[in-house]
Amino acid sequence: MATTPVTSAPIGIPRSRVRQLLAASVGNVVEWFDWYTYSFLTVYFADQIFPKSGGSSLVPVLSAFAVFAVGFFMRPLGGLLVGAFADRFGRKAAMTFTIILMGGGSLLLAITPTYQAAGVIAPIILTAARLIQGLSVGGEFAAATTFLVESAPPGRRGLFSSFQYVSTTIGQLLASGLAAVLASSLDEADMSSYGWRIPFVVGAVISLVGLWIRKGAEETSSVAKDIQEGKAERPRMWEFLLHYPTKAALIVGITLAGTVAYYTWTTFLPTYAQQNVNFDKATSLLVGTISLVFFMVLQPLLGMLSDRVGRKPMLIAFGVAFTLLPVPLLGLLTNSFASLLLIQCVGMVFLGCFTSISAAVNSELFPTRVRASGAGFPYSLTVAIFGGTAPLIGTWLKEDGVSHLFPWYMSALALISTLVYVFALRETKDEPLR
Repeated sequence: MATTPVTSAPIGIPRSRVRQLLAASVGNVVEWFDWYTYSFLTVYFADQIFPKSGGSSLVPVLSAFAVFAVGFFMRPLGGLLVGAFADRFGRKAAMTFTIILMGGGSLLLAITPTYQAAGVIAPIILTAARLIQGLSVGGEFAAATTFLVESAPPGRRGLFSSFQYVSTTIGQLLASGLAAVLASSLDEADMSSYGWRIPFVVGAVISLVGLWIRKGAEETSSVAKDIQEGKAERPRMWEFLLHYPTKAALIVGITLAGTVAYYTWTTFLPTYAQQNVNFDKATSLLVGTISLVFFMVLQPLLGMLSDRVGRKPMLIAFGVAFTLLPVPLLGLLTNSFASLLLIQCVGMVFLGCFTSISAAVNSELFPTRVRASGAGFPYSLTVAIFGGTAPLIGTWLKEDGVSHLFPWYMSALALISTLVYVFALRETKDEPLR
């Protein structure tokens, strides 16, 4: 059989680009709603699922967060397997698969029995649910980001790309909002008994809505269609790495600084403020929520800007800023509301120069035939190794009494990525998708 040339283009113009945007975004909303819900509610369900050891009340919480970490490291596997599935059978089929995984994992968490009721089966079920969710997170990025970029009209790939992080932030805000409402409406006993299960039921229901939305989406990969019709050979699992090793390595370099900056500025910074300047916990969470709304609004604006000025200048602006600013910015941190809000928002302006176009940059590097796996696996691997460990490294440095080194760590990684942006990355905004 003849192999489809790497110049194959997306199938055609979708009838409804709004439907395409919704189809890609809804999975991200559910994914990150579930992901952050687990994090926010761990304190309520940990001792229900994990037995205490030696009388220590910390053991259940530590066990729950260990399972959280295991789920995080399933992401590269999801990026590889679901990415390969998306390249062979189409983006729509892969996104249908990931949203079913999401709903199933969320429902499994909701019905996980307590340790008292089921013994060791309880933590096994919870761990299985987190593994499923970790797999779907990595797979969702691989399939949905390529789908987003391939659905974009000419000159709007940056704008469409930005909805990757718009939807991620919506999921995070919904999780924190629902968790806050439940925690304020129910007493601690009710939250530990059944309240923590409610958000996971909500996540499963939203997944069904997302499945319906995705059912009406249109396929964007012509290669997958040719494979189904027997006109092209299926891409092999590691074909993207065999044929495009430099581009795979390039995505690692592009993502390195961005993932550390993202998880630091959107997730860890309130905790960093609590650890280093004794910032009030409730106030720090409020600042974090306000800054996340600001960050979400920035995404499409910066995506549109990249469609005008290019991807490379945006990435260089991000890289230079995070090479130079973390040390002085975090050095100015005090325990005042205005201080943390200003530092978080300033960082997010530059961080948005990366997040708004990450999906576009990654997708524009690879041809259609291996785009999902080529973009999905190295990105997810880098996020798991560097992004997922950023809060851990920050906390570890604090415990060793050298917390001032954490900003330098961020700056060093940002310098590496900046060199990649300047010397190894070509401008891709005006190039047709191959």
